[in-house]
Amino acid sequence: MGEGLRYVGAAERRARLGLRHRLAGAARAGSPEEVADSLVALHGTDPATVYLAVGARLAEPAKTVVETERALYEERALVRMHGMRHTVFVFPTRLTAVVHASTGLAVAARERASLVKHMATAGAPDAAWLAEVEASTLAALARRGQATAAELAADEPRLRERFVYGAGKSYEGVHTVSTRLLRVLGVEGKVVRGRPLGSWTSSQFRWAPAPAHPELDVAGAQAELLRDWLAVCGPATEADLKWWTGWRVTEVRRALAATGARAVSLDEGTGYVVDGDVDPVAGPEEPWAALLPGLDPTAMGWQRREWYLAPELWPSLFDRSGNVGPTVWWDGRVVGGWAQRGDGEVVWRLLEKLGSVERRAVEAAVAVEAERLRGWVGAARVTPRFRTPLERELSA
Repeated sequence: MGEGLRYVGAAERRARLGLRHRLAGAARAGSPEEVADSLVALHGTDPATVYLAVGARLAEPAKTVVETERALYEERALVRMHGMRHTVFVFPTRLTAVVHASTGLAVAARERASLVKHMATAGAPDAAWLAEVEASTLAALARRGQATAAELAADEPRLRERFVYGAGKSYEGVHTVSTRLLRVLGVEGKVVRGRPLGSWTSSQFRWAPAPAHPELDVAGAQAELLRDWLAVCGPATEADLKWWTGWRVTEVRRALAATGARAVSLDEGTGYVVDGDVDPVAGPEEPWAALLPGLDPTAMGWQRREWYLAPELWPSLFDRSGNVGPTVWWDGRVVGGWAQRGDGEVVWRLLEKLGSVERRAVEAAVAVEAERLRGWVGAARVTPRFRTPLERELSA
């Protein structure tokens, strides 16, 4: 622990989490926009995660689906796009330029170079041909407003061209130009995911033109993104910040210095908070329970998770790639997992050892949250994209 620095223990970190992540009862939000603003980013790899993460944090979740779709697809107050670690997130629209400059540009350069290289290796047409197809595709998308890859290929047939990726390798496969090109255009900030073809749980997305945004200075954008995230998730270590952003450690340190972040002492070493956030934070007045979905931004918010998730629970709650499944929370820590069965029933299991009095309190609170969740999910059936051992067992 850092000598002379204020110590922030696990209990205070959990208190901050409950309030700033909109999970404690009195801290719940009034709209999806408030949730996204509070969390900076909602994981969007699994479409259902966005809605489940919002619903868990709304004071009145009955209109979760309607209000989230309004924000995403009608008002465009929220945008689904590639962000940190080349992962799909949902961001407040105000942050699209910041995310693009701070994390997207570097990834986009690598993705385009990779596509051109793979096409050349496969004997596919050259970069000039690809540029023609790209311009034609963007023009078609502008005319349509939003479209699937198949609809765009009807306007620009060259999108259907195929090339072999990784010939002779164990991962050899055949890619269409549309699959790879639309991915590149996404990380370049030229297109974003639009309304899905099916329900809110569907992963069959249309594409839409990206909202216009200014081109920002990379260092300035990184400082702004880090400041926003630390205000929600601080204190956090350099390792947490490097993991969450996907930046080099030199970029993390530069952004910390630019924001005037303050150092504090944590159990795992030195952590950082935004300037003015060093003083102790009082916790919620009442303990709280929450059912958070797989890939929830709170559960996936830090690289070091021991302060809110006991290591012995990890084998049940994570898949082999490190993706977290649905989790049961009690007053700032993970105590179990949950799932939805085929008949719609929400079931859970407590994994952490609790005293009899606390266990009864947790069970009563979780039962309320399960009924709350089932009430707004309705007839929808949600299966996490990345399934974990406990979720599989409970849903069977």
